[in-house]
Amino acid sequence: MNKDFSKYQKIIDEFSGQVLISDFEARFNAVTKSMSKTESFLLKMELKRLAAPCSRLIDLRGHVDGECKAFEHEERIHFLDRIASVVFTEFFSRYGGYTIGVYEAVMNTENNFRVIYQKEKSKVTKSQPEDTGKILEKPQFPAQFYRFGTYYDRAEERMNFVIPIKVSIADERDFECSTSDLSIHGCKFRVNDLSTINIGQQITLRFTGLEEQYQLTDDSDLIYEVKNVTILDNMQLVGVKRVIEDLSNSDSFSKYLISFIQSNKRRYKINLDNTISALKTRSFEQFVMPKSNELPVFIEKNAKLLTPKYALTCNNNQDIYQYWQDESHYSTLYCLISQERIIRLKKLALSGKSLLVFSFIHKSKGKSYFYTADEIQLSDDPEFMQQFLGFSASKEYFSVSQLSLLDVDTSRAESHFTLSNSITQKNEYLNAPVSEEVKVLLAKTPYIVVISDVTHDETVQAYKALSYEGINTVKLKRFGHKRLSKPFSVDEVGINYRNQRQELRFTYKTPANIEIDNVISPGFSLNFSTSGLKIVLDKATALVAGNIVHLALPKLQQITSAFDLTGLPYEVIRVNRTKTIVNLRVYIEKHQHIGRKFFKALIDKNRHKLTSDEYAQSNPGLAKALRNIYSASTKLPTLVVQTSGSRYKSNVIASGDPSGKLMAQMAQLSDRESYYNLYPILGHADFMNNLTVKLKKMQNTETASSKVLYIAINPSVDRVDKAVTIKLSVELDSDELKQSFIHQALKNGQFFCVLVKLSRAGGPDMNHLNPELSYISSYAIHRGKQIEQEIWSVAGIAQVFDITQEVIFRYRLMRKG
Repeated sequence: MNKDFSKYQKIIDEFSGQVLISDFEARFNAVTKSMSKTESFLLKMELKRLAAPCSRLIDLRGHVDGECKAFEHEERIHFLDRIASVVFTEFFSRYGGYTIGVYEAVMNTENNFRVIYQKEKSKVTKSQPEDTGKILEKPQFPAQFYRFGTYYDRAEERMNFVIPIKVSIADERDFECSTSDLSIHGCKFRVNDLSTINIGQQITLRFTGLEEQYQLTDDSDLIYEVKNVTILDNMQLVGVKRVIEDLSNSDSFSKYLISFIQSNKRRYKINLDNTISALKTRSFEQFVMPKSNELPVFIEKNAKLLTPKYALTCNNNQDIYQYWQDESHYSTLYCLISQERIIRLKKLALSGKSLLVFSFIHKSKGKSYFYTADEIQLSDDPEFMQQFLGFSASKEYFSVSQLSLLDVDTSRAESHFTLSNSITQKNEYLNAPVSEEVKVLLAKTPYIVVISDVTHDETVQAYKALSYEGINTVKLKRFGHKRLSKPFSVDEVGINYRNQRQELRFTYKTPANIEIDNVISPGFSLNFSTSGLKIVLDKATALVAGNIVHLALPKLQQITSAFDLTGLPYEVIRVNRTKTIVNLRVYIEKHQHIGRKFFKALIDKNRHKLTSDEYAQSNPGLAKALRNIYSASTKLPTLVVQTSGSRYKSNVIASGDPSGKLMAQMAQLSDRESYYNLYPILGHADFMNNLTVKLKKMQNTETASSKVLYIAINPSVDRVDKAVTIKLSVELDSDELKQSFIHQALKNGQFFCVLVKLSRAGGPDMNHLNPELSYISSYAIHRGKQIEQEIWSVAGIAQVFDITQEVIFRYRLMRKG
């Protein structure tokens, strides 16, 4: 029950364990006659709840300030400290059995760390006047950060095991304490004081608790090195590793521990903390990466030339990738990511800044001509800057890209499963290293340039308002890019953890005409499967997703008379940003679809001649290595939206790197260490409602939905709801309101503008997650089931783009204008 019964504690104590006694009702009614019927009824239900039998095992190791030992009771083994043992015995006698009341009393002893923390927090709150509005009284949307790529594997399984040990430090100090866990060559132990123990220091341990099982000798004093120290209230948790020259040549004590741990690990339980942490993070990574709205491009270095080489694509960033293609579908990313811009980006990356690039495509005589100018290039001529931006925004294919540069860390190419060597040795493929061929290719790719499309309606309208009358065409031509006779080859690599396609696609170019409302749009196919095609049109189309069209394949009709390949019904699934590429899926009006029957026959008869459209590298491990490097490097914060009953919640931030100005602010606004306060994003009254409504209607195949938030933070105000002001861009429905909001925010503190892109999450690939999930479930089945439920609860992915740089650029430009 959620109701607080603390004011009736005397009555609860008086009637503990007496609900089954014959005179309970009469005595209880006499004591509670002054209460309302509702209060009396609820209190009686609480007494019956506390008296209900309990079967839960209690393990207080690591949860209390005291040494826990095995406490056997009624064929159950609990792990209790001295205080908890006394409480258990007392309340067991009071209730006449092991009940919920006994369990809760033991879990709420005074030396329980949770109880201590709550008391300290209560004291802090009470010591502050009610009207001060200090940090603990502010609105909180707490979120935990999960960092991609940091999956630490343990060389040895670690068993939760509490035994006495004797610690000697530099022949100066000896003391006795107890372990919290144990492996063959390492352990953790608790020290109930804060005397200095330094990382890297060598100490001597003697396992006195094993004297009965293992005969200790003078050689049983073993040297360990301190690897980590964690301070919890007045206790230190020290992690140490055995100092031994040759770990492969085990001594007698190591051999004894191998046998001891293998024999007892199910009884005392394996420490699964690192595997549980890794599995949760890996599951979030698997949801986030295939829904990325930024386009990572790996840069190859040949001699002194830096050029785009690999682009990691998914459904959400296809528009960016396809925007930078010419009429023949050759990549033109060299126009956006030039050698000079990479040099600028390297300098900007030192201060954590990005580069804004403004572009448009001019189409003439069936050919595409690309024009780009970045903010640094344009800053040399303020007058021409306004003209260029106004002219560019007037074009149909105008775009604003935000570029940032990341260094490639090749050590991140491997993403190990966090299973001990005892498991991975049996399944070597799980943690197979990157091949030498892939390492050679990675050595040639020193950088990732991340492209974020920050164009939205508000941006376009603002730049369109700039006059370009009298623009200098000579200057304009300088920003046009020459068409290369031999374009740079950029390989498209899919960000997938599994193949999402239900059918194989095959590359095939043949004329195709799409008809809707008696209007025919000619083009040609890029690829096909039994149930769909990708068509490139000669001219931009007005088609949108959901349209039903009729397809004709004139050249294929010439080679078959068995099928009528005219007027085939298809549904439009996707149209690219330039409106020239259309994805079609069969639309079944009756029982049969001639197109599907034809393509099935075509594939069956010509399978050996057709070329699969799957991305196939001569080095198959490269795609996975590139994905791992990018996921561990990305700085784009992503909110993971999960179902909670019939509602949605968001208390997870996932990314490769939390270093960002907005992330720093959210950490500062949090009242909990190592947590982030999402109030600047979720604190707006309508934002979460809009997100929920949109998410319920979204399909997994849809592209992301966008919202723009204006955020002002005044650091001089303590209360978050007073310090942080949030507005949806639609609320600031005029340039004057936006200008005023930005001006006041910069005057009083900090201003942020974020573009939130929401996507429906796809289903998890449990084959990718099962190695770790199975390992956890084999030792803690309840934790395995709980984590699996959390994995399946992920419903949406909301990526938060910090577009403050572009908005400030526009704001200052408009003020000067």
